[in-house]
Amino acid sequence: MPKGISVLGVITARGGSQGIPRKNIAALLGKPLIAYTIAAAKESKLLTTCIVSTDNEEIANMAKDLGADVPFLRPAMLAKDSSKSIDVMAHALEWMEKNRSKIFDYAMILQPTSPLRTGEDIDATIRIAAQTGADSVMSMVELVDFSVPKLKRIKDNCIFPLFEEEGKESAHRNTGEPVFKRNTAIYLTKTELLRAGDMFGKNSRAYIMPRDRSIDINDAVDFATAESLLRLHKN
Repeated sequence: MPKGISVLGVITARGGSQGIPRKNIAALLGKPLIAYTIAAAKESKLLTTCIVSTDNEEIANMAKDLGADVPFLRPAMLAKDSSKSIDVMAHALEWMEKNRSKIFDYAMILQPTSPLRTGEDIDATIRIAAQTGADSVMSMVELVDFSVPKLKRIKDNCIFPLFEEEGKESAHRNTGEPVFKRNTAIYLTKTELLRAGDMFGKNSRAYIMPRDRSIDINDAVDFATAESLLRLHKN
């Protein structure tokens, strides 16, 4: 454990799902989806504590069977489609402080929808926070075959530039600097910021993950892609 850094991992797994019914416990290569995130958290050497935050008894019982710590059932008001992750994290931090007298420097969101994230990925973000004192560390993935001039909006079936003109031909895939996005696998933030309603802070650092571990499952196509990637990793 990096000196002076305590981290609460929170596996956020509500019962409702818009894209895939019972998504967080749907079978992925014979295992419930949440099992992969629980396994990654257990592989981590630097997480101080990891819990599951869910509103669903079936998910809670399954997570417990997989060896996870499920200390409470999340209030229904924090398990709606409109509920914010930052409120879920604030609830978990408050519960741990009141019921277990535990206070943490950082808290980490671990969503079950990122099954290819590893324990080493988790630890790498914590090391970055320890070394830099960053307000937050986010897992990122580079966008390939991407150029800002290629972004368009469509109105009345006509194409218009979103940010800038593309010119007389399609923009080259390597136009401009490399572009990245959060891959949703890991969100690590100082707890004082989370309590203040801020997920990122002013000093937000990046942990770059490869594309083959950056899948975020939202629909059936993502689920099939994750299965293919898991088979690829096993082979």
